[in-house]
Amino acid sequence: MGEIEKDGKVLVIKRIHVTYTLKGVEGDEDREKAERAHGFHADYCPVARSIRDSIAITTELSYA
Repeated sequence: MGEIEKDGKVLVIKRIHVTYTLKGVEGDEDREKAERAHGFHADYCPVARSIRDSIAITTELSYA
């Protein structure tokens, strides 16, 4: 989900919120691994690294 604001006469994306829905996560060990990866994944994501200085990015985990 993104939040768009007007900057002068131009619409600009200001914030992005991503919800990752994980399937097949069973037990505490799998959840711990998912939480650990979620904690640092954006540092290794080319898209996140490219836009993080201009667009606020938040994320959360959901389990199906």
